[in-house]
Amino acid sequence: MVTRRLPPLRALEAFVRIVRLGSAKAAANELGLSPSALSRRVGALEEFTAKRLFTRQHQAMKLTEDGQAFYDAVAPKLEELALAVESQVESSAVLRLHLGVPSLFGEQRLFPRLLELRALHPRLHIDIDTGRNLSERVGDTLDAAIILSKDPEPSLHAVRLDRNRVFAFTSKQLAAEIGANPDEAVLAKQTFLIHDNLPDSFDAWKLAMGMAQLQPAAIDHFDSGQLILEAAAQGLGIAIMHDDHYSRAQDERLARLFDVEVESPYSYWFICRPRDLESRPVRIFHDWVLKAGL
Repeated sequence: MVTRRLPPLRALEAFVRIVRLGSAKAAANELGLSPSALSRRVGALEEFTAKRLFTRQHQAMKLTEDGQAFYDAVAPKLEELALAVESQVESSAVLRLHLGVPSLFGEQRLFPRLLELRALHPRLHIDIDTGRNLSERVGDTLDAAIILSKDPEPSLHAVRLDRNRVFAFTSKQLAAEIGANPDEAVLAKQTFLIHDNLPDSFDAWKLAMGMAQLQPAAIDHFDSGQLILEAAAQGLGIAIMHDDHYSRAQDERLARLFDVEVESPYSYWFICRPRDLESRPVRIFHDWVLKAGL
């Protein structure tokens, strides 16, 4: 049986951390290495693979095409190795993740899939926080969060989970009264229901409707997506929310107003501090969210 040569594991660890953290400086800090020591480890890996994995410009290190291909091939195997080692370690210790989630995302998209995650990682347990200012609390009271945002804070690791369209919808009865053809005079007499996390969606919808100057009778603000859905179903006003929120609600009391395509300024994002990707609970949830396509 032929014994294959293994790459220098410390060098491999340095390479992966640079890629995941997005910074050689951050990787050196995490590993407790000087920049020159980190560079030597990367050099050893490049010598082993006979490939240049990074381009170096001043303090920046950017993956080459060979480097990206190497990472894509190696990273999943390292995760398999971590799982294999974990399965052989006799420990009943719980892996705990403190996760911030908008309540509507939790209800519609996360909780219907959590049993899948539990089956894959029985030791992972998640504390759910649906409070305000999730982004600001990442790295403090939260390990990671899913947020509804235009552009997350640049210092955070952020992955966009979707792209959305803005829908206007209300109860079937009120929709029938408003009619199938957009009429600014009719809409000006209505109450609109706006989520605190989607303040610019109404302006985007008005612009697409050709009614940028529309001034409704009232705008009611909510911090709960579930309550907006219920208020709309009760005929209390016209909800301005995402197409995904509307379709996942599957509420037969609701009806969409007008067939107009409006791109939303907002998306759901997964966020955490770059160095927290090295935390086992954060990494497990991060990789599962992307693979599950939540």
